[in-house]
Amino acid sequence: MPAAETRTDTTLTLEVQGMTCASCIGRVERALTAVSGVTAAEANLATGRVRVTGAAGTGALADALDQAGYPLAEARTELAIEGMHCASCTGRVERVLTCVPGVLSASVNLMTERATVRHLPVPGLADRLAAAVGGAGFAARPIDAPRPDDAAEKREAEIAVTRRRMLVAGVLTLPVFVLEMGGHLVPAFHHWVHQTIGMWESWLIQFVLTTVVLFGPGLVFFRLGLPALARRAPDMNSLVAVGTGAAWGFSTVSTFAPGVLPAGTAAVYFEAAAVIVTLILMGRWLEARAKGRTGAAIARLIGLQPKSARVERDGRIADLSIAEIRTGDIVHVRPGEKIPTDGEVTGGSSYIDESMITGEPVPVAKTEGDTVTGGTVNGNGALTFVATRVGADTLLAQIIRLVEEAQGAKLPIQALVDRVTLYFVPAVMVVAALTFVVWLALGPGLGFAVVAAVAVLIIACPCAMGLATPTSIMVGTGRAAEMGVLFRRGDALQALQGVEVVAFDKTGTLTEGRPDLVALHAAPGADEAEVLALVAAVEARSEHPIAEAITRAAAGRGLDLPPVEAFEAITGFGVCATVGGRAVLVGAERLMAREGIDLGALPERAGEAARKGQTPLYAAIDGQAAALICVADRIKPDTPAAIEALHAMGLKVAMITGDARATAEAIAGDLEIDTVVAEVLPEGKVEAVESLREGDRRVAFVGDGINDAPALAAADVGIAIGTGTDVAVEAAEVVLMSGDLRGVVNALATSQATLRNIKQNLFWAFAYNTALIPVAAGVLYPAFGLTLSPMLAAGAMALSSVFVVTNSLRLRALNPALATSPRAAHTRTQMAPAQ
Repeated sequence: MPAAETRTDTTLTLEVQGMTCASCIGRVERALTAVSGVTAAEANLATGRVRVTGAAGTGALADALDQAGYPLAEARTELAIEGMHCASCTGRVERVLTCVPGVLSASVNLMTERATVRHLPVPGLADRLAAAVGGAGFAARPIDAPRPDDAAEKREAEIAVTRRRMLVAGVLTLPVFVLEMGGHLVPAFHHWVHQTIGMWESWLIQFVLTTVVLFGPGLVFFRLGLPALARRAPDMNSLVAVGTGAAWGFSTVSTFAPGVLPAGTAAVYFEAAAVIVTLILMGRWLEARAKGRTGAAIARLIGLQPKSARVERDGRIADLSIAEIRTGDIVHVRPGEKIPTDGEVTGGSSYIDESMITGEPVPVAKTEGDTVTGGTVNGNGALTFVATRVGADTLLAQIIRLVEEAQGAKLPIQALVDRVTLYFVPAVMVVAALTFVVWLALGPGLGFAVVAAVAVLIIACPCAMGLATPTSIMVGTGRAAEMGVLFRRGDALQALQGVEVVAFDKTGTLTEGRPDLVALHAAPGADEAEVLALVAAVEARSEHPIAEAITRAAAGRGLDLPPVEAFEAITGFGVCATVGGRAVLVGAERLMAREGIDLGALPERAGEAARKGQTPLYAAIDGQAAALICVADRIKPDTPAAIEALHAMGLKVAMITGDARATAEAIAGDLEIDTVVAEVLPEGKVEAVESLREGDRRVAFVGDGINDAPALAAADVGIAIGTGTDVAVEAAEVVLMSGDLRGVVNALATSQATLRNIKQNLFWAFAYNTALIPVAAGVLYPAFGLTLSPMLAAGAMALSSVFVVTNSLRLRALNPALATSPRAAHTRTQMAPAQ
């Protein structure tokens, strides 16, 4: 929430949620009038609104209502900001935005050049926000407003302009550098210049060329930096403008009016001013190129969607643009084409490559009734489907939106950077002024004092600080999206990094979520295929999940099911039927005992199956034991490898299940799960998560069902399986686009790698400034005679930003390695009990 602001009395109309009776009105009004600065509050139950008069900030009002249980209705606006160059710029824009009445909070991202503003749903507020940012010296517009170019074209134009400025500055700077520094490297060259051109004439040439550099390609620093300085909000442009301006000004006086300077102090530093501008422009060019690559994940996602589709309307097929597709349209897809939008297959069959959405490399079979996702690639078959979601409602559009929101997030670790950069630039200007005064009084002379002060100004530009966090977030979340992991909230990146325990729901998360026939042990003399066909024929009359498992197994073997002449369900025991003239019984051991069936050695095998977590059933035909049938909810093939990888990362793994403890312990033993919370009712999962927090351990919970939503919300980080329910996905901070649990490992690895990368960037940025500012100020000069040339300072400053962005780009190569031991391979075949 924004800090408290000094305001004159204003009247705000707030939309309040949760007011249902007259007593609510009184509680809302008391909560608001208790806020410092509020003079009156009038609530209206019919409209659900309250009018507040006073000088309190919107954030304080929102906090008071939240605590009273009546949250404000909120809206969100995104602004595109132009003209930001460093962390101090983002801080200034945030402060300006939070001062606009109606704004609850504002977050500005230097990398994406966007501001996300939470505010009251006030008409016309977006324009007022843009105007407020404009008053601070930046250009802003609502993100949904028409734009002349798309983001890629704008980035390319920025790179082209910066490159052109750099080249012009470089061509003009080279003669200045050679004229001034050539004599230091080759003494004979100094004498040649003195004899042929003349020293004053050389200074005059340098003056002309440097002036063109500073007020041509380098004018951008003065145009942005001096107004910021006038507003008492200096930024990195201010440092460059003051530093190069001081060097140019002193040199100009030395050239044209040396008499006004103390005797023997006249000297020129035109080459320093010109080289500083050239090197910083070069750094910005390299930085712009690298920044363009940080958003490559979003560009690739956007590029997945085709431009047009073959749509059938009124019996005719026509090529239409994607924007023209409507819900309910019939879309035709030829082999090898991209699926244009989300839909349900109505005709044809094919295999579709969904790897770009889910990260799964194996194509998925699609036939009538299956769903297809826009952006995926059709295989060799032709398909027709009805469009069910179009435009911003498609899965691909939602993924892009989630990635953009996560990339624009500000992590808690950024708070330190914000506090430092708020005061950093003014502090640097003070240090530069002190450096000038001290060396003027104690040092070799006026020229040395100017050079030292300029070096301090140039070396301390806070670009690297401002880029350290957002570049890593952009690349990290983008790479995660490519692996099928979506961070619904950017701060989940930091929260996930501190997790010590990963708890899994069992059914549908660790397991396939449906029972399968895993074994059929025929009694002596019985034919396995015949028994399965007879049993499946009986179970085809039942809707029980176990019955479905048996009929599915028979269909998978291509067995023909004989007709059923009679069928009876025996509650609590099983089923019986006459199939092709033969009496068939299927059920629990108590059914066989009731009917007097001798099971022989089959109960021993049933005991072994139960210990493995399988559900045993018996079949009898014509009064004789025919087979032991074992059904189980299969462990997902990727589960053992994922758990082993989590252990390799030093994490504890827990399982939360409603199974009996003995069964749960058996499954946990096979998977080497550390902690089991068994016999948990659906409503008890939150308590189970809390029990795992022993010793203040941070817990991540992985689930997929509606009954997992409370636990997902209660955990420090909720991870939802994207193939699960929408309720679970909404309750989670992280979403796995496929059911592959290796996505959990990818999410954790992305979090750890991104936070490590951010810390590396911050260390470089802060250590660099901490170490080099004293050197630039001349601290080492008395003892060692060492100083830092402003030209070297400019090069170091430019390279620091390039280093930070380049270091962040390393995250694009992130590829978490999963352990694949013989144990993991063996455990893939293990089962869990059917539910």
